[in-house]
Amino acid sequence: MNYYTRKLGFYAAALWAALTLNFLIPRMLPGNPVDILLAKLQQRGGQVSADTRRAYELLLGGDSTQPLIVQYWNYLVNIFHGDLGVSVTYFPAPVTEVIASSLPWTIMLVGIATVLAFIIGVALGAFVGWKPGTWVDSLIPATTLLAAVPYFWLALIFIYILSTTLSVFPSQGGYDVVLDPGWNWEFIRSALFYGFLPALTIVIASLGGWLLGMRNMMVSTLSEDYILTARAKGLAEGRILRDYAARNAVLPSIAGFAISLGFVVSGSVVTEQVFSYPGIGAKLLSAVTNNDYALMQGLFLFITIAVLGANLIVDLFYGLIDPRTRVRS
Repeated sequence: MNYYTRKLGFYAAALWAALTLNFLIPRMLPGNPVDILLAKLQQRGGQVSADTRRAYELLLGGDSTQPLIVQYWNYLVNIFHGDLGVSVTYFPAPVTEVIASSLPWTIMLVGIATVLAFIIGVALGAFVGWKPGTWVDSLIPATTLLAAVPYFWLALIFIYILSTTLSVFPSQGGYDVVLDPGWNWEFIRSALFYGFLPALTIVIASLGGWLLGMRNMMVSTLSEDYILTARAKGLAEGRILRDYAARNAVLPSIAGFAISLGFVVSGSVVTEQVFSYPGIGAKLLSAVTNNDYALMQGLFLFITIAVLGANLIVDLFYGLIDPRTRVRS
């Protein structure tokens, strides 16, 4: 119990530190979102006054006349009330609405692609590592080469071949624009069809890392004494592979997988931009381009919570499957 208490305390402190940095960093950047909105208002012929500036500051959840510590306290209170401010880029939409409209797209695309890449990579890595030195093992450099290829380059190759040349898949968008979004089969089928190429890009680009990592861990695990003991007992090769070698070799990959799942909510900025996919990555790029501090803070908050949550789950899970971690801690 002491192990879990320390873990929860550590992640609570990490969350507080992340919230503090999330508050300070945007205020240290040049530019001001209020000035951006006032400039847009002036371009439309509106009159800008001190009262107008004050109203926009309150609307965006800030007040430059207050001390920094008071702003920080108000920031924490607003977060715990679910108020992340108003987006400048998508004004007057609240940040929570902007994130809520994009988060499902990113989770479905990047989440499913990450899970598929992990399962396929770990399975292939276990198989290749079980028989090192075979012709299959010689194919590993090709997969690592794909892992080193930039996402946008691989995405452009797929667009050229499968969209432009063969016209098999659409080159951009998240669904057929003639359809109304909803939980019906026609829309879901369209979303799956439009998301195939972005998902394929992510899977192929990240497959090599999982495969190589699992392969190397398998080779290392095969030299352990318990593998030799299992073989000496006459256990079936399939059981040794599944219950002894792969089970222990996959532990580091599980930690990396959890971290990858934490970053799922951040989206794949480059991939989403190339395919014009309506996910979190595209929203994050728009927020940075337009100095939309409220939206940046909201997105970074979601990413931070997801990453910390994923790491916490892995730490607690490790404590269950490997009691040695509790003893050392």
